[in-house]
Amino acid sequence: MPRQVHLFDRPSRFVAGTVGQPGDRTFYLQATDDTGRTVSVALEKNQVQVLADRMNDLLDEISGRAGTVIPPEADVDDLEPLTAPVDEEFRVAAMGLAWDGTEEAVVVEAVAAGEEPIEEDVILSDSEEGPDALRVTITPMAARAFVARARRVVAAGRPSCPLCSLPLDPVGHVCPRQNGYRR
Repeated sequence: MPRQVHLFDRPSRFVAGTVGQPGDRTFYLQATDDTGRTVSVALEKNQVQVLADRMNDLLDEISGRAGTVIPPEADVDDLEPLTAPVDEEFRVAAMGLAWDGTEEAVVVEAVAAGEEPIEEDVILSDSEEGPDALRVTITPMAARAFVARARRVVAAGRPSCPLCSLPLDPVGHVCPRQNGYRR
């Protein structure tokens, strides 16, 4: 079956968001273009965190190069919830991140899970065969805004236990630092 790649070149919106209550949230990347087409892909909380960290590192590295102007930081300007309905296209198994020097833009690709392990050369390629993907090209300013929102979304979960740093449920949790006693 041929590969389906959802392409978004400078979308009107590219955000990380969640559906559900803390402790039972599903994380999504969502891209929307000017025509109103929206694609949502599910991923894990740690994948959102890693993507935000790596994107921030990439932008910092690019800003050190001569001739490229990258904004130092951005505020979270998009606090709106995900565009409804949130229909999951696929669950993300791997991601790729790159800098397109000719377009002066960040390229993010989220690749679907499949039966076969994902080959590294399939990510960010224009191959006809392979897993489905979401590929988004965004400006450096949009990338900084994505990082700010993604970090806010990840931090909005359950509070951490002061002893073991594991998430606390509303009724507490069995803390390993307390020898298994409830905290």
